[in-house]
Amino acid sequence: MAKVLVLYYSTYGHIETMAAAVAEGARAAGLEVDVKRVPETVPEEIAKANHFKVDQSAPIATPDELVNYDAIIVGAPTRFGRLPAQMAAFWDQTGGLWFKGALIGKVGAVFTSTGVQHGGQETTLYSLMSNLLHHGMVISGLPYSFQGQGRMDEITGGSPYGATTLAGADGSRSVSENELDGAKFLGQRVAELAKKLA
Repeated sequence: MAKVLVLYYSTYGHIETMAAAVAEGARAAGLEVDVKRVPETVPEEIAKANHFKVDQSAPIATPDELVNYDAIIVGAPTRFGRLPAQMAAFWDQTGGLWFKGALIGKVGAVFTSTGVQHGGQETTLYSLMSNLLHHGMVISGLPYSFQGQGRMDEITGGSPYGATTLAGADGSRSVSENELDGAKFLGQRVAELAKKLA
């Protein structure tokens, strides 16, 4: 049976919530799914002082584990329109895997969160995706067959490049039902592709 890894970094919990929805979608396709996070690089006292969500239950991933999965779905919030340092540090440790071509042909996808509508969602998705492309992974976006990303009756995330959510400039906005549906759709789509390619 094909296996999926949902690998994420979440500062305030929005991406953690999205990761759970992505995993739910992949499981709905009948695959085994693990949800893991990358290590926090901010000192604990600073993280707590800045209200980071430090009590996340997902175990910490290591780069060597990536070879154990047929699909890897990566999520992280934006940092000035690009991936955050915590996620970059994790992928920076995968040079040995790249050298061996260990991830070539695996299915990959990405998801993100920004504070506002024009906070860099698509550039962040691309910056996450570039790591996967350099490893030779087969990339899935969030196709327009997910009708929710075309909604005009509410402010919502969603992009053909991956699932997204809007956290609000102060982080107070919760992930919407439509955004959760997009994350589930992405997870199920990646799982279906992984089954075909496995």
